[in-house]
Amino acid sequence: MLQNQPFRLVSPFQPTGDQPAAIEKLVKGLRAGEKHQTLLGATGTGKTFTMANVIQQVQRPTLVLAHNKTLAAQLCSEFQGFFPQNAISYFVSYYDYYQPEAYLPTTDTYIEKDASINEEIEKFRHAATFNLLTRRDVLIVASVSCIYGLGNVEDYEALAITLERGQQLKRDQLLRRLTDIQYRRSGMDFKQGMFHVLGDTVEIFPPSGDTVIRMEMPFDEIETIQEVDCFTGELMSDLQQVMIFPAAHNVTTKEKIDQAVDGIKAEMIEREREFLAANELVKAERIRARTEYDIEMLKETGYCTGIENYVRYLNDQAPGSPPSTLLDYFPDDFLLIVDESHISIPQVGGMYEGNRSRKQTLVDYGFRLPSAHDNRPLKFEEFEQRVGQRLYVSATPATYEYEHTPKANLIEQIIRPTGLLDPVVTVKPSEHQIDDIAEEVQGTIKRGERSLITTLTKKMAEDLTQFLKDAGHKVRYLHSDVETLERIEILRQLRTGAIDILIGINLLREGLDLPEVSFIAILDANKQGFLRSRDALIQTIGRCARNVHGHVTLYADTMTVAMEQAIAETNRRRAIQQKHNEEHGITPQTIVKAVHDIAEESRKLELRRPHYDHTKIPKDERKRLMDELEKQMALAAQNLEFEKAADLRDEIELLRREL
Repeated sequence: MLQNQPFRLVSPFQPTGDQPAAIEKLVKGLRAGEKHQTLLGATGTGKTFTMANVIQQVQRPTLVLAHNKTLAAQLCSEFQGFFPQNAISYFVSYYDYYQPEAYLPTTDTYIEKDASINEEIEKFRHAATFNLLTRRDVLIVASVSCIYGLGNVEDYEALAITLERGQQLKRDQLLRRLTDIQYRRSGMDFKQGMFHVLGDTVEIFPPSGDTVIRMEMPFDEIETIQEVDCFTGELMSDLQQVMIFPAAHNVTTKEKIDQAVDGIKAEMIEREREFLAANELVKAERIRARTEYDIEMLKETGYCTGIENYVRYLNDQAPGSPPSTLLDYFPDDFLLIVDESHISIPQVGGMYEGNRSRKQTLVDYGFRLPSAHDNRPLKFEEFEQRVGQRLYVSATPATYEYEHTPKANLIEQIIRPTGLLDPVVTVKPSEHQIDDIAEEVQGTIKRGERSLITTLTKKMAEDLTQFLKDAGHKVRYLHSDVETLERIEILRQLRTGAIDILIGINLLREGLDLPEVSFIAILDANKQGFLRSRDALIQTIGRCARNVHGHVTLYADTMTVAMEQAIAETNRRRAIQQKHNEEHGITPQTIVKAVHDIAEESRKLELRRPHYDHTKIPKDERKRLMDELEKQMALAAQNLEFEKAADLRDEIELLRREL
């Protein structure tokens, strides 16, 4: 039975500026059944707060789609702060490293699938599906991985085990059922997806959280059900009933496997005949050997490497059927919010073709059966069919949003609660640009503020860094070659003033909240391409919209259409903001956000481990806790949550000294 707890927004602030009108219009449109709405929100206008208010008013399960893990993590943290009593989850690809299966005919090279799974992200994925199947107050922030196959929701739900106090149940029967849904018996280690047995006590570690379900089962009866802390063993709560979902999303029954094997065999024989008829003897032998091996593994263990390629038979689907995805776990009335929609929508549309091209080569050369094509992401039209009402959110909506959103449903949010204006934008020639930049950053440093400089190449970023360093400036560069853990220190130093200037390429465009930055230099602004398009320029300009002294210089020898449009849009917004401030007597104020505040606030969020009292943790559990913290630190660094990662690093060091 679904829990029906309402969304409760917790915030010391009330909607201001454009927010009240935007919230009212969006909610009105949703209640009127409008399918497409767009929130055109300038950087720093509090779009996430507006979304949170809309969610509280409509009270519907919500999927927030983000275009990368970094943005998804930041949004999830913000929503967890707004809805601390509700189920806010994080759903992104759980691969730290992923090399897909592939074949290169030109060199006759077969590349086997290789992947490294991040157990921390896998836990969050399980928490997301658990929440969707047990309650209504669910908000999931997901990347594009939500359109990839996840496992049949009906099987996942049907195989869940419901346990109640007083229930008559043989212990060995329970252990067998746990094994059937992919739980493993613990040996030396005890972690998510395992169970532990000691006499009449059975402990189950669900894959969706950090707490363990402990049951006392004397005389084949469940006497107590308790939720306990996985490290300290401390009692969290006494339970009357608990539902244990499978330890893997791709889980199925023995009957379905037996049925699937018959279908796989039939297709293998047919495909072998096709190869033999074409005198392709090597391919015929290859497809039989590989498929028979997979069949044997399925029959013996219920699993094989690449089991997802047999999804058509395991789910008893017709050829070409769309996969079961996270979208199928949502109820029919869920709300979709597409953040940074100008990037997210094209990304969803581009997934299918790239996947099919790689698979076709494997099929043509006998490495996979043609049915492997059914293991795929959703096509864009299938994605559209599975979502109802959508809200697109972007500072720069693209063609898709404008084409699908009626003009009345295009809602602008230009006014910032702080009264800050869009920055002043000037254009200067590239001649003597380095001297001009040096002068600009010197003035910025005197005000105690920071500068960002964007280049088009890594080489230029490194060379300019060295030049400014030789001139006595505190400067660093940041691009994709910089290790993720090193970025922790670089961005922390920028915020604290240990660094005055940061030089980068595209990492500075979205996702960084740096109120100390008041000057941005954009080199080669007139070079045509993605990084210097209208939308990219507007997004980059917005990086210094959180400072009252914000100004941007575009260095270019010609004025491109993209530059003209970006400057015109920035000036339009600035005029609206200035008029609002004059009418309401508002004096703009730079956002003040202390570095330590982020670390303190993040302690309260679900994406962080609870802050343990080390004295309560048994010594033999401290090593396991350190391993868990290291996984969380790596995940935080990967998601550019640098303050959180640094905080976790300090705690790991404290535990290491104690050990």
